[in-house]
Parts: sequence; structure tokens; C-alpha cells
Amino acid sequence: MIDILALQQALPLVIFGPSSRYAGIATARIDIDGATVVYVRRRFVPQPESMSVFASHTVSAGERLDHIAARYLGDPELFWRICDANRALRPDELTESLGRRLAITLPEGVQGMPNA
Repeated sequence: MIDILALQQALPLVIFGPSSRYAGIATARIDIDGATVVYVRRRFVPQPESMSVFASHTVSAGERLDHIAARYLGDPELFWRICDANRALRPDELTESLGRRLAITLPEGVQGMPNA
């Protein structure tokens, strides 16, 4: 019989897909009252100044952040990158005000083309 707990300890735990804001962040374990709890370590939000802006978007009536992400980033699940670039903790706050300008950035650490 396979020892499931030993197998879980030996195999890396992958809980988030590649487009998740938590992809690549390590997990950790803690024992609480005799039970082992697996949790995701803290994610440090990048500073917008460390990201290269490649587009700007002006919010219009009825827009949703997932649609904006799909348009500029090719994946609606990457809405969180727009949140990071615009210092938003609540995604909905970015589309509440008509006319708001949103920075659309490359991922942290990816440099854009220098201005010619």
C-alpha cells in the first residue's frame, strides 16, 4: 500500500497555474494541533516603478478588468498584473471611475524597448 502522506511530502505541490499571481511561489508547512497545514508563502507585490509600461488604457462605461487584460495581455486571468501596475488591492476599483487611465505593463523584470 502506498503511503500517501510520504508521497505528498516527496512530490512538489503545484496548486497554481502558470498565469496565477502565485505561480512559482513556494509553499510551506506548519503543524497545528497535530495536523500538517500547507500554505503559500507571502507574495511581495512589485513596485509599479520597476515595471515597463507598454500601453495605457482609458476606462469607459461597462468595462471589466478581465476584458482589458484579455485585450492587452492575451489572457483574462492576468488581470492581477494590471492591479499590480496600478497599485490596486481591489480589482473593481480600477474600472469604477470612467476616464481613469490604467498603465499596462510588462511583467516585473522584463524590460521594454528603450525610447528612440
